[in-house]
Amino acid sequence: MSADEVTAYIEAQDEPKRSTLLAVRQSILEIEPSLEQVIAWNSPQFKFKGKYAVGLCAFKNHLTFSPQSPDVMIEHAADLADYVTSKSSFQFAIDQPLPKTLLSKLLKARLAELSK
Repeated sequence: MSADEVTAYIEAQDEPKRSTLLAVRQSILEIEPSLEQVIAWNSPQFKFKGKYAVGLCAFKNHLTFSPQSPDVMIEHAADLADYVTSKSSFQFAIDQPLPKTLLSKLLKARLAELSK
């Protein structure tokens, strides 16, 4: 599994999902360039030192971002108030990339958790 497979997953999406996912992936990798890109659970995932850190997934009417941590979701509940959330992920619009500031907060919190 590799970045090429993540690219293939994203490229297979219809617009505007494709552009939105490409923008979010670029932001994630700008925040933490060392992340390994893989396909797991049939969706793009980003690993940090061999552990799953965050993931993306495309659905018919929305996209999801997952910090894969209920604790990170709870810790940032105020930042996620405008999103449909679940235990360890949240939905966002197919045509609106997530703000880099939000991605940075969530990703850094998740990486800190994984580094404990």
